[in-house]
Amino acid sequence: QVQVVESGGGLVQEGGSLRLSCTISGLTFDDIAVGWFRQAPGKEREGIICLGWSGEPTYYIQSAKGRFTISRDFAKNTVYLQMNNLTPSDTAMYYCAADLGIRKICRPPSRWNFNNWGQGTQVTVSL
Repeated sequence: QVQVVESGGGLVQEGGSLRLSCTISGLTFDDIAVGWFRQAPGKEREGIICLGWSGEPTYYIQSAKGRFTISRDFAKNTVYLQMNNLTPSDTAMYYCAADLGIRKICRPPSRWNFNNWGQGTQVTVSL
């Protein structure tokens, strides 16, 4: 059974940094694609960034470029989202999701196939 668990959220001041972790168990980690998403109160969930099997990141929102990076640790079956220079507009529940299979790439939003989701971790950025 696939399990996706996020951690690392919390309260941070504007301009600060957080590193979120997404640990995925119950599958072969090497070939999957993993995406980070967020949902702010009253807003729709949006994709932030994805890491495919090749290790190349795909950004889904412009505001993440230059501030957020994604990486993975194969030994720990974990994908990280490093977030720098945070602003109050980054306040949201952050989710990690996996697209399972062999040599999975990061698809455009119209073709997303992320069907294994975690419970989320809250990020709050104060002024």
